Amino acid sequence: MEEARARVRRWLDDRTVARPYVEAWRALLERPQEELMAALSESSEHMHDLRQVSPFAGVLDPRARWRIRDEVRAEMARETR
Repeated sequence: MEEARARVRRWLDDRTVARPYVEAWRALLERPQEELMAALSESSEHMHDLRQVSPFAGVLDPRARWRIRDEVRAEMARETR
């Protein structure tokens, strides 16, 4: 979380990301973790757009991302049975 917050602060300083996205991420990162997690998994157009400029990009190495992706897919498959 701190790495994502630091990235948002850098975006504010260097203006490499459009301000509406930066402000939206800053607000999301101030919310309680449960609310943030719910927002991150939301399928709304707004969250889809925000995920295109995610401050979480690059935080996990590819193997960790693939492992998490596989675990989530397996859990979702169990839930739909």
